[in-house]
Amino acid sequence: MSDKSIEEEIKLQAQKSKKLARYMSSTQDLVENQIRQAMEKGEFDNLDGTGKPLRFDENPYEPPEVRMIHKILKDNDFAPYWIELGKEIDRDWEKLKQEIDYFKRYTSMVLKNRKRDKMAVSRYEGRKTYFFAERRRDLEKISKKIIDYNLHCPTYRMGRANLLIDDEMYKIIIEMESLIEDLLHKGS
Repeated sequence: MSDKSIEEEIKLQAQKSKKLARYMSSTQDLVENQIRQAMEKGEFDNLDGTGKPLRFDENPYEPPEVRMIHKILKDNDFAPYWIELGKEIDRDWEKLKQEIDYFKRYTSMVLKNRKRDKMAVSRYEGRKTYFFAERRRDLEKISKKIIDYNLHCPTYRMGRANLLIDDEMYKIIIEMESLIEDLLHKGS
């Protein structure tokens, strides 16, 4: 094709697109005008169910063959495995944060001591190493649960981001080391 014919083809496509856009815009305006007129006439007043809560007893997208199973589970306070696993992951994250906060308090207590007993500092270093090892294990467990969750989750949009354990450990270590540095500078 020559440059001129390509240019003509592009112009034709642009004109068609403009016509379609104008048509779609006019259709949207038409629908909005009809809704507005109906509201002004009061056609939406006193509809069936006005003022009553919406009922979400049944999921219209749920396959009929599993509807009864889900109803029985819901009536007996059971949730699908992936939902329970999601709650468990949330609890594990919360526990991890609590452990970090606890160790921060412990660190502050040990390092704020003006005398800083060599034995206490040595014991603290051992506990710090143990703390980091335990948090890595916690992150590994959470990571495995997230993978399991994502495998059982019905849609990818509801999934959770996979953990990069080394990155998360790096954040924890940096947080602890900066606290230690702050405490040592204040104590000097």
